[in-house]
Amino acid sequence: MSEFYKYFKENMDAPGLPAPETLFGNAQLALGAATALIGLLERFGKRVTVREMIGAGLRGEKLAVIGAMSAAYYVGAVIGSIAVATGRSLAGGTSIADVLLDAQMNHLHRPWLPGVLVRHPEIYKRRSK
Repeated sequence: MSEFYKYFKENMDAPGLPAPETLFGNAQLALGAATALIGLLERFGKRVTVREMIGAGLRGEKLAVIGAMSAAYYVGAVIGSIAVATGRSLAGGTSIADVLLDAQMNHLHRPWLPGVLVRHPEIYKRRSK
Protein backbone atom coordinates (compact mmCIF):
# COMPACT_ATOMS: atom_id res chain seq x y z
CA MET A 1 0.00 0.00 0.00
CA SER A 2 1.44 3.36 -0.98
CA GLU A 3 1.72 6.17 1.56
CA PHE A 4 -0.62 8.20 -0.63
CA TYR A 5 -3.30 5.49 -0.56
CA LYS A 6 -2.84 4.93 3.17
CA TYR A 7 -3.58 8.61 3.85
CA PHE A 8 -6.31 8.77 1.21
CA LYS A 9 -8.12 5.73 2.62
CA GLU A 10 -7.73 6.93 6.19
CA ASN A 11 -9.34 10.24 5.22
CA MET A 12 -12.18 8.54 3.33
CA ASP A 13 -12.74 6.10 6.21
CA ALA A 14 -13.34 8.96 8.67
CA PRO A 15 -16.77 9.84 7.20
CA GLY A 16 -17.38 6.16 6.32
CA LEU A 17 -16.85 6.37 2.56
CA PRO A 18 -15.43 3.57 0.42
CA ALA A 19 -12.12 4.13 -1.33
CA PRO A 20 -11.33 1.15 -3.57
CA GLU A 21 -7.61 0.80 -4.13
CA THR A 22 -8.27 -0.02 -7.78
CA LEU A 23 -9.60 3.54 -8.24
CA PHE A 24 -7.51 5.49 -5.73
CA GLY A 25 -4.32 3.47 -5.14
CA ASN A 26 -1.94 6.28 -6.04
CA ALA A 27 -2.13 9.97 -6.90
CA GLN A 28 -2.40 9.37 -10.65
CA LEU A 29 -5.22 6.82 -10.29
CA ALA A 30 -7.03 9.07 -7.81
CA LEU A 31 -6.79 12.09 -10.10
CA GLY A 32 -8.04 10.02 -13.03
CA ALA A 33 -10.96 8.68 -11.00
CA ALA A 34 -11.80 12.17 -9.71
CA THR A 35 -11.73 13.53 -13.26
CA ALA A 36 -14.09 10.76 -14.41
CA LEU A 37 -16.44 11.40 -11.48
CA ILE A 38 -16.47 15.14 -12.18
CA GLY A 39 -17.22 14.45 -15.83
CA LEU A 40 -20.26 12.40 -14.83
CA LEU A 41 -21.36 15.09 -12.37
CA GLU A 42 -21.14 17.72 -15.08
CA ARG A 43 -23.07 15.48 -17.44
CA PHE A 44 -25.87 14.57 -15.02
CA GLY A 45 -25.89 17.51 -12.57
CA LYS A 46 -24.84 17.79 -8.95
CA ARG A 47 -28.05 16.19 -7.66
CA VAL A 48 -27.15 12.82 -9.18
CA THR A 49 -26.46 9.96 -6.78
CA VAL A 50 -23.47 7.66 -6.76
CA ARG A 51 -25.77 4.77 -7.78
CA GLU A 52 -26.92 6.72 -10.83
CA MET A 53 -23.31 7.48 -11.78
CA ILE A 54 -22.39 3.80 -11.49
CA GLY A 55 -25.34 2.96 -13.72
CA ALA A 56 -24.06 5.51 -16.22
CA GLY A 57 -20.89 3.54 -16.76
CA LEU A 58 -18.57 4.21 -13.83
CA ARG A 59 -16.74 1.00 -13.02
CA GLY A 60 -16.73 0.97 -9.24
CA GLU A 61 -18.65 -1.92 -7.78
CA LYS A 62 -17.34 -1.12 -4.31
CA LEU A 63 -18.91 2.33 -4.61
CA ALA A 64 -22.36 0.74 -4.89
CA VAL A 65 -22.56 0.50 -1.10
CA ILE A 66 -23.03 4.26 -0.96
CA GLY A 67 -25.51 4.26 -3.82
CA ALA A 68 -28.07 6.79 -2.58
CA MET A 69 -25.45 9.29 -1.41
CA SER A 70 -25.08 12.56 -3.25
CA ALA A 71 -22.37 12.27 -5.85
CA ALA A 72 -21.31 15.87 -5.17
CA TYR A 73 -20.58 14.96 -1.54
CA TYR A 74 -18.62 11.87 -2.55
CA VAL A 75 -16.64 13.70 -5.23
CA GLY A 76 -15.94 16.51 -2.74
CA ALA A 77 -14.65 13.90 -0.32
CA VAL A 78 -12.47 12.36 -3.05
CA ILE A 79 -10.99 15.75 -3.98
CA GLY A 80 -10.46 16.63 -0.32
CA SER A 81 -8.86 13.26 0.35
CA ILE A 82 -6.51 13.66 -2.62
CA ALA A 83 -5.39 16.98 -1.16
CA VAL A 84 -5.05 15.55 2.35
CA ALA A 85 -3.08 12.53 1.12
CA THR A 86 -0.84 14.72 -0.98
CA GLY A 87 -0.33 17.18 1.87
CA ARG A 88 0.37 14.48 4.43
CA SER A 89 2.68 12.63 2.07
CA LEU A 90 4.69 15.78 1.46
CA ALA A 91 4.38 17.97 4.55
CA GLY A 92 1.64 17.48 7.14
CA GLY A 93 -1.79 18.94 7.76
CA THR A 94 -4.32 20.20 5.24
CA SER A 95 -6.62 23.23 5.25
CA ILE A 96 -9.56 24.09 3.02
CA ALA A 97 -7.21 26.42 1.13
CA ASP A 98 -4.86 23.48 0.49
CA VAL A 99 -7.76 21.40 -0.82
CA LEU A 100 -8.99 24.16 -3.14
CA LEU A 101 -5.47 24.91 -4.39
CA ASP A 102 -4.83 21.22 -5.06
CA ALA A 103 -8.16 20.94 -6.89
CA GLN A 104 -7.32 24.02 -8.99
CA MET A 105 -3.82 22.79 -9.82
CA ASN A 106 -5.20 19.42 -10.95
CA HIS A 107 -8.09 20.90 -12.95
CA LEU A 108 -10.64 19.43 -10.50
CA HIS A 109 -12.08 22.69 -9.17
CA ARG A 110 -15.77 23.30 -9.83
CA PRO A 111 -18.02 26.15 -8.61
CA TRP A 112 -19.91 23.87 -6.19
CA LEU A 113 -16.77 22.48 -4.50
CA PRO A 114 -16.13 25.27 -1.93
CA GLY A 115 -19.75 25.07 -0.77
CA VAL A 116 -19.55 21.31 -0.26
CA LEU A 117 -16.27 21.65 1.66
CA VAL A 118 -17.58 24.47 3.87
CA ARG A 119 -20.74 22.49 4.71
CA HIS A 120 -18.79 19.27 5.31
CA PRO A 121 -15.35 20.01 6.80
CA GLU A 122 -15.12 16.35 7.86
CA ILE A 123 -14.19 15.69 4.23
CA TYR A 124 -10.73 17.18 4.69
CA LYS A 125 -10.23 17.75 8.43
CA ARG A 126 -8.97 14.90 10.48
CA ARG A 127 -10.86 14.35 13.72
CA SER A 128 -8.90 14.64 16.96
CA LYS A 129 -8.83 11.40 18.92
